[in-house]
Amino acid sequence: IHLATENEQYLSELPEQAGYFKETRIVEFIFLLAEKWHLDQSTKYQAVELLERFMIKQIEQMYDNRGNAKGHDQGQKSSWSSVRDQITNTFVLRLVSCVQLASKLSLHYNRVTSDTALKFLQSLKYSYTKQDLLESELAVLNTLHFHINVSTPLAYVELLLEVLGYNGCLLPAKPLHQLCVQLLDFCYLTRETIYDTLLKIAIENSTPSKLQIAKFLTVKEDFMLLAVGIISTGVFILNSGHWEQVVEHLNCITGITPQSILEFSYAVLKRIVGSTTP
Repeated sequence: IHLATENEQYLSELPEQAGYFKETRIVEFIFLLAEKWHLDQSTKYQAVELLERFMIKQIEQMYDNRGNAKGHDQGQKSSWSSVRDQITNTFVLRLVSCVQLASKLSLHYNRVTSDTALKFLQSLKYSYTKQDLLESELAVLNTLHFHINVSTPLAYVELLLEVLGYNGCLLPAKPLHQLCVQLLDFCYLTRETIYDTLLKIAIENSTPSKLQIAKFLTVKEDFMLLAVGIISTGVFILNSGHWEQVVEHLNCITGITPQSILEFSYAVLKRIVGSTTP
């Protein structure tokens, strides 16, 4: 109930730019960095979500501080150019800071120290200091008002798997969990293609309008739908005989319709197989 409430609250306050910093190259960078530093699974998703939330708030603040809304066209262009330059110049540093902060939230796993982060940045020919790293972490914390312990889709997946177990679904817990993590990685890395397919299925049209794309944003950011779709797809791959029973249970637990679950699984499987017939 807590996760569902948190998810609904986030979707109700969703900024128009949501998802902009979940572009494949950015997600891949964070995933590879988490692998290099031997971080646990949840840390990499948390780092992606932290970076996303931080960057959007930072841009809003920088833009507002320049009084862009009141400026003339030329002033607006100049202001946006200045904001873009600032973002570009510090982006990798901020990304590393988000990974560092995410690692510190998982106290029983590896924590990314300043020495480790600095060594990595120096290997990329950046000349940052430990003071720069500290200030960057503080910038992220201050911008997010220290609200950094955000739930990730993996938390939704794991909790739903627990509930399915308690409800009597006889599923291979360990293999299914491992497959769900792989599918979650896949969905993060191929996000645009999967949700583009899902949107076209939902509207029954291959050329969605700008308004339809804008309204679909809440679907793209819905962690509960993502978790349900991941589990449904995982069960279908491991043992399709249990699939209908699991979808029925997921519908009862979350209220997400079987049709929506089916469509999400279809979009993921289509992307995996690379054809229209999973």
